Parts: sequence; C-alpha cells; structure tokens
Amino acid sequence: MMASAALPEAVESKKNGNVKYAFTCAIFASMASIILGYDIGVMSGASLYIKKDLKITDVQLEILMGVMNLYSLIGAFAAGRTSDWIGRRFTVVFAAAIFFVGAVLMGFAVSYAMLMAGRFVAGVGVGYAIMIAPVYTAEISPAASRGLLTSFPDFFINLGILLGYVSNYAFARLPLHLGWRVMLGIGAAPSALLALMVLVMPESPRWLVKNGRLADARAVLEKTSGTPEEAAERLADIKAAAGIPKDLDGDVVTVPEDRNSSETQVWKELILSPTPAMRRILLSALGIHFFQQASGIDCVVLYSPRVFKSAGITDDNKLLATTCAVGASKTLFILVAAFLLDRVGRRPLLLYSAGGMMVSLVGLGTGLTVVGHHPDAKIPWAVGLSIASILAYVAFFSIGLGPITGVYTSEIFPLQVRALGFAVGVACNRLTSGVISMTFLSLSKAITIGGSFLLYAGIAALGCVFFFTYLPETRGRTLEEMGKLFGMADSIMVEEDQGTRREEKAVHQSGRKLDGNQ
Repeated sequence: MMASAALPEAVESKKNGNVKYAFTCAIFASMASIILGYDIGVMSGASLYIKKDLKITDVQLEILMGVMNLYSLIGAFAAGRTSDWIGRRFTVVFAAAIFFVGAVLMGFAVSYAMLMAGRFVAGVGVGYAIMIAPVYTAEISPAASRGLLTSFPDFFINLGILLGYVSNYAFARLPLHLGWRVMLGIGAAPSALLALMVLVMPESPRWLVKNGRLADARAVLEKTSGTPEEAAERLADIKAAAGIPKDLDGDVVTVPEDRNSSETQVWKELILSPTPAMRRILLSALGIHFFQQASGIDCVVLYSPRVFKSAGITDDNKLLATTCAVGASKTLFILVAAFLLDRVGRRPLLLYSAGGMMVSLVGLGTGLTVVGHHPDAKIPWAVGLSIASILAYVAFFSIGLGPITGVYTSEIFPLQVRALGFAVGVACNRLTSGVISMTFLSLSKAITIGGSFLLYAGIAALGCVFFFTYLPETRGRTLEEMGKLFGMADSIMVEEDQGTRREEKAVHQSGRKLDGNQ
C-alpha cells in the first residue's frame, strides 16, 4: 500500500520538475527580447540629451529613433536561415553577441554617423532576438502552458523598456556629454548575461527532429513534458509534421528528402505559391503584426517624454519619472496577460485589447488637442485625461495585442516553414514600426499631435474588425494541430494519428485499471 501510494507522488513530483524546467528554459530564451525593450525605453529619454549634445534636427532625431526597426529586418530574415542551420539555441547566443557590439559602439559614439553605425549593428542583433526567442519558446513548451510561456518574450520586452526608463532617470544628472552615452552603453550588460545563461538551455526538440536527431529530441521532450506518455505523443506528432514515418525510429535517422524542404521549396510553399490555407496563415501573421505597430505603440513609448511635454509637464526629471510610470504599467499588465492566455484564449484578449486601445487613443487625442488649442492656459482635466489615457493605452496593449502577437505567430506556422514564417511576420512588424516612429514628429507637425493619435485610434478600430473576422482561436491546440484551423489537409492525417494514439492510450489505461481491480 505504501509503495502504491508513493508512486503517484513520485510521478507528480517529476511532472512538476519538468514543468519548472520548461519554465526556466522559456525564461532564459525570452531574455533575448530584453535587448529590444531596453533600446526602445532608453532612447525615449536619451534622445533629449543626444539632440542637445550633437545639435541634430528633429528629422535627424526621428530617423535615429526609428531606423533600428529597418535595420532589424536584416537580422529577422537572417535569423530564420541561421536558426535552421545552427539551431535555435546558438542563434540566441549569436543575437546577444551582435547587440553587445552595437551597444558598445553607441556608448562610445563621438558623432551622429558613429551613433548611426552602432544603431545598425544593434538593429541586426534586435532582429535576431525578436525572431528567435518566441520560436524557441513555442517549440519547447507543452501545449497546456504554451500561451503562458510564449508570452514571456513580450514580458521581457516590457521589462527592458522599464529598465531603459529607469536608466534614463538614473543617469540624467550626469554631464550632458556623458549621460546619454552611459545610458546606451550599459545596454551591453544584458546581452553578455544572456550569452552565458543560454549555455544551460537544451536545443529545440522540433529542430532536432527536423534534423533526424530523435534520441536528443526524445531526451528534451522527457524533460519538458508532464508524463512519459505526453513526451511520446509530442514526439510522434513532431515526427509526423516533419515527414518521418511512424515506424522509423533510432537515435539518428535520415529525414525523407521530399519533406525536408530546401530553402527554395520553403519560400515557394510560404510566399511564391502558397495554398489557400497557407495564404490565410501568412495573412493572419502579417495582419496581427501590422496592427500591433500601426496603432501607435512605439510613438507612445519612444516619444512619451515629448507627449507628456505636450500635455503640460515641462521639467525633465518629472518627464522621466512620469515615463517610468508608463513602463511600470506595461510590465504589470503583461503579467496579467501571461496568466490569462491559457485560461481565456487569444481571441477574447485580442478583441478586448484592441477595443480598449481605441478608446484610450481617442481620449489621448482629445486631451492633447484641447491642451494644444490653449497653449497659454493650464487645463487640468485635459492634462489628467492625457496622462490617464496613456497609462490605459499601454495597459490595454500589454494585456492583449502586445504579448499575443508573438504567441499567435509562433503557433500557427507549420514546422517546415515556421522559422521563415515568423521572420516574415517580424519583418512586417519592424517595417511598420520603423515607418510609424520615423514619421511621428513630421505627422504631428502636419495634423497636430492630438490628430496623430486620433488617426491611430482609427487604425486600432480596423484591427479590431480584422481580429474578429479573420483569426481563429488557438488555445489548447498542439503546434501540429494548428493546420486544421486553417484548412490544411496534412493536419487531418496528424489528427487521425493522434486520435488513434488516444484510443490506444485509453484501452491501455482501461486494461491497467482492470488488472488493478483483479
């Protein structure tokens, strides 16, 4: 009796240990995203001092602020090929090394040109990081907790933004020529720490299977699954998705050539000649990435000191302190989203988020317009409305559209095109972000700062319609089951294979219970 009672406890203990291991791996991989967040946050305050010290124009400043998003396109596309070549894990190390070099260059910049060179190198590293972190996390996470674990990259982006804001506030009192350089240069520290942490992470089991390393994949899955049966089921699903016959087993196997797609075949399958189902998957990814950035989040985060100044706060220290509140609000609500993703689902949170963002942007645009029409008078209600609307906007963004964009995109692409598919989504994200952030100051002069945010409110409303009509719910599905939601024929075979295994498992469990009763 004692032995039989101890057995479930031992199984439960092992299950909890495996969940913690998957949790730890997801945290370490997601820390790659902190370098993007830090750069966004630190530039919002550092830009005030860069403009004074280097004596640059508003046009030069908005190019400096937004150009990293364009540079990151190079890293995002290169990361897809690199991660398929050397693996997901070492791609994280590569991203950290590139950003480290970029941060050092920015910290020692003596001119606008050198600063732009540092932005280029750091931008490539950011592109690598924002592409590989969600893909690795999604591929190593069990289906039951994938929403929680794949929201970690966005949490670390927000944590990085908050650290950037705190860095602004902490070093603002240094001499003008030194302060902004320290703010930018200290960004090398997180990337160095990340490169060390990643050494304890295992490789993605899906990448291992894709390369025929079944024994290594099985070992990783046994460490990150709740039970041995779940690990075996996940391995069988991944093998089916990779085109490896069910009866083909061994430590290392040869993946069938016709399914182990070449780079040309991957491009053809995803971009050049996609099936209707693949086209819908691609448009879903592009749409969610576009609306995430086109609704103006980078303008609020990058230019928050300028927005608060427009709302009537003029002291630099108060500006940076208020900006820290924005970072704290974003980071707090991303934690709320992390625990709701696997309980509520992706679609409800997306719709709630986009609707709240739209209302908040209308409030912000209204408040700033009223303040702008009365430059010589203080209108407390308009100032209060502007500040409250900014905090509400980042809260609504962080509870839905912020984390779900990476989660959803990392889930929906089939294994053979996942790296390229996510890279295309990130490219759309960074291109949209670059256009929005590099035109905000010019747009504000053309239609006023309040008018700019009312325009973003209209885009958020369009996003709400797109999410409601086009995106299916993915909560609780394994990565190999996703194709069925979009009408892919291959996924039906996977579903049938899973159904057979579930029936076999039920029969096996029934037999065990019968034996126990006897």
